[in-house]
Amino acid sequence: MSTDRTGTESSRPTPDGLRGHAALPPPAADRGGAVVFVLHTAAPSGAELATLRLATALRAHHDVAVVYTEDGPMVARTRDRGLETRLLRNDFDSRAMTIAKAGVRSLVLGALTLLRVGWALGATARELEASVLVAQSTKTLLMGAVAARRARIPLLWQVHDRIAPDYFGRPLTWILRALGRVLADGYIANSRATLATLLTAGRPAVVAYPGVELETVASQRDPQRAPDDTVVALVGRLAPWKGQDLFLRAVARTRTAPRRVILAGGSFFDEDDYRAELEQLATELALPVTFTGHVDDPAAVMRDADILVHCSTLPEPFGQVVVEGMAAGCAVIAAAPGGPAEIVEPEVNGLLVPAGSPGHLTAALDTLIADPALRTRLAAAAQVRAADFDTTESARVVAEFLRTTDLGPIWRRRRGRHD
Repeated sequence: MSTDRTGTESSRPTPDGLRGHAALPPPAADRGGAVVFVLHTAAPSGAELATLRLATALRAHHDVAVVYTEDGPMVARTRDRGLETRLLRNDFDSRAMTIAKAGVRSLVLGALTLLRVGWALGATARELEASVLVAQSTKTLLMGAVAARRARIPLLWQVHDRIAPDYFGRPLTWILRALGRVLADGYIANSRATLATLLTAGRPAVVAYPGVELETVASQRDPQRAPDDTVVALVGRLAPWKGQDLFLRAVARTRTAPRRVILAGGSFFDEDDYRAELEQLATELALPVTFTGHVDDPAAVMRDADILVHCSTLPEPFGQVVVEGMAAGCAVIAAAPGGPAEIVEPEVNGLLVPAGSPGHLTAALDTLIADPALRTRLAAAAQVRAADFDTTESARVVAEFLRTTDLGPIWRRRRGRHD
């Protein structure tokens, strides 16, 4: 491993042959410029894991590199997959720059730091001979805007969150939408629900559902259990909007109590207090809850569960865990609206309930717990549906978008110049 004068660590030498823009599928002798994904955090959360899967699959079409501006577990995971991996060391702390906790002065100083990191990122993009930068968050959108200008390449914003008032509040939603409109040359959204919240200004946009590596999820599992032996699981980061408290209250009201309840997920973003609240609630409700913390293999948890519940209280941008649960052969209950409504066909391959409604969730649980045959039928159809979300399909969609779309940078268009 080496560190250059910009503070960038590289896991291996820059690949050869990164030149120009190749057609797809590119011939082995001319891979085209690298697609460079930029992430501001290396914590193993949903967006970061989805990006890793996409970057891995996209290698069938392009040379790919991943740049992190913060150290963490995802750096090693990315290197372990053989991906060109860079760590751009700097004094930026993503956890300190959060809208909910930072004041105006802190946000302004943080934004200036992002711009400074972006200048260094531009040098890294040049070294990698990148053909496009793909920002994975609003923070990397700001960094990427500077980097793309310095490297003279287009900038895509891969949007993992609904940019909507119910999540960000009205003032910040307006700011984020405006930034996306001004800075991005194109957009990759993780669902139609997410795309509908963006101001694309007619620029290129595509929906690429986050893919599941089916070979790591789907496998043989035990048949659905009897009603009084049922195992119910919720897998996801422990956060109030993910609805774990609502889930526990709904389970406590079921007619037939499940034998075991699993809450799998860690708290990566200063939400440890919420876990303590959940543990206390489980004790008060006398529920047989297992708190696993973060798990590296959530599919193993899902294969042990009869029913997988998704019950976010706000519309989910996509709902990766819903697809994973379907692939693992669970009977799935998911909250709508949002991305899950684009995944689940009600009564065919799962059940949908209104977000934030413990009563509807209890009713859905009662229906599934009481009927193992229904669970078996829904789970079988769910596994078929999950195949539509294989990560190779996500990579194909993104590769085709890159191949067929004019992504000349905004600043070049405004000056009347084209690649």
